[in-house]
Amino acid sequence: MPIRRSQVLVKWIFENQHKLQTIRWCSSSLRYKELEDSVQADHVAPSPTQKPHPQITPEISFKYEDLQVRLAAPYQLTPKPEAKELGFGKYFTDHMLKIYYHKELGGWQKPEIMPFENLNIHPAAKALHYAIQLFEGLKAYRGVDDKIRLFRPELNMERMNLAAQRSGLPMFDGEELVQCIKRLVQIDQEWVPHSETSTLYIRPTLIGIEPTFGIMAPESALLFVILSPVSAYYKASSDGAVSIFADPNVVRAFPGGVGNRKVGSNYGPTIEATARAAKLGHHQVLWLFGPDHQLTEVGAMNIFMVHINDQGDKQLSTPPLNGLILPGVTRRSIIELASQWEDIVVREEVITMDRVIQLNQQGRLLEMFGAGTAVIISPISRVGFLEQNIEIPTMKQSNPVFQRVKDTLLAIQYGHVEHPYAKVIS
Repeated sequence: MPIRRSQVLVKWIFENQHKLQTIRWCSSSLRYKELEDSVQADHVAPSPTQKPHPQITPEISFKYEDLQVRLAAPYQLTPKPEAKELGFGKYFTDHMLKIYYHKELGGWQKPEIMPFENLNIHPAAKALHYAIQLFEGLKAYRGVDDKIRLFRPELNMERMNLAAQRSGLPMFDGEELVQCIKRLVQIDQEWVPHSETSTLYIRPTLIGIEPTFGIMAPESALLFVILSPVSAYYKASSDGAVSIFADPNVVRAFPGGVGNRKVGSNYGPTIEATARAAKLGHHQVLWLFGPDHQLTEVGAMNIFMVHINDQGDKQLSTPPLNGLILPGVTRRSIIELASQWEDIVVREEVITMDRVIQLNQQGRLLEMFGAGTAVIISPISRVGFLEQNIEIPTMKQSNPVFQRVKDTLLAIQYGHVEHPYAKVIS
């Protein structure tokens, strides 16, 4: 064999030896055929509040069957942190998913899973100047049976497409992305914590990367997905509850805006208000709207209230989806699940601060809590509002609704019960 050909072969074996191993360092139970160019594909109750579905043309979407996989070399694999060290969003797994969109090349390109890497984009990319970008958040849970589950990922895909539609970014077939995400989680499955207090956070992101100035729909975009093992999102008080600050001088969203879409421009401007609340001894901001101080969201969560209604029944209330509020997957799930409980009335209704104060003074306000993918359920024990601190008896209830809701969700997510909301990956 000529010397040069021998050198090339040795180099190839060195760079691709991880692909020849039967058992991967980053996965102890799957065998991959990554030398191939592609891989083959291996009772959601309707909600009356859910808004129109985005119209997708599958012919212009990327396809899971075109997925290409390039595994990380052994030297690229990173040590996995202990569960107690995780925090939220500080560590990232060994691989990521990238899917480019170029209008001049016919639209979506082939999806590719590759070693985790930094992005290389032009300084004039529209995402950097005009916030033409959006993201999603969902989790992979390792169940009691060691199976890995996603929680209602189709709802995240629907919401992501609605945000893309509003932002001038290309839409896609959500099921195709779910299948790509499942494959990514399979490859990095050892990063899914063996714990019911930690999970693998999945962050799909779509950004406009066309390198031109001008506020218009970008002709080039990048959809990427990264994974991060996480634990608690908020640092709560010793009893597990949070204190929130309702500041009537700031708003999170306004009618006709994008408060109901998961775009980055909804979150950056909240940092200053959140920092101000922290200086006053609170964990998060309760976002109000209008002269009657309507409750909208708390931090990056949907807000819920439990009280005794005028008929003497225990009622679980949350503000309606009026365009100001993100249609949370956890929010929708709570409404659907609690609606099946005979001892609780569930209502979507406008809640004002005057109503909260009145119910509290009458002894009819029982609980308040936030809900979202990152935190699941976050009980609220105090609300700061107009020079007063309103003590909420959430943690004083003998059988709190927030705990019942949380236990129900966790039982589904970690496989204690079989439920159509949970999608098993492998």
